[in-house]
Amino acid sequence: MTDRLPESVWDYPRPPRVEADDRRVEIVFDGRTVVSSARALRVLETSHPPAFYVPRADCDPAILVDNDRQSFCEYKGLASYVDIVVGDRSAEAAGWFYPRPSPGYEALRDHIAFYPGRMDRCVVGGHEVAAQPGDFYGGWITPEITGPFKGAPGTQGW
Repeated sequence: MTDRLPESVWDYPRPPRVEADDRRVEIVFDGRTVVSSARALRVLETSHPPAFYVPRADCDPAILVDNDRQSFCEYKGLASYVDIVVGDRSAEAAGWFYPRPSPGYEALRDHIAFYPGRMDRCVVGGHEVAAQPGDFYGGWITPEITGPFKGAPGTQGW
């Protein structure tokens, strides 16, 4: 299954922690590998599967289109979004990034996180990723991650 020790999302910190992850991250959309990186960062936050941020330089620049959407994280700051466009197919607001991350989260500058549920396939270290439930959070459930996870119906108040 995996060579990593099990991790419970309930052991993750709040405020979130950013850590390097050297496993290969691959993202496929419309049959095309749009991201391949061994330089990802994971953001770990209580009750959430990690969000994987990959360097923008490791993304296929031909598929990224700026989106006007923005959101605010009390810890990381103001997020901007990108669409993924491959041929005639697109995924709106499929990824987000922090152009000017808040203090303590500077490592996220020039990195993009993608919603695994909006991609065709996401892989970490050779293992298929499951998307965090719901459509707001972008956590990546890898084999070593255990929940329960925030995001499914009825978890709003956690």
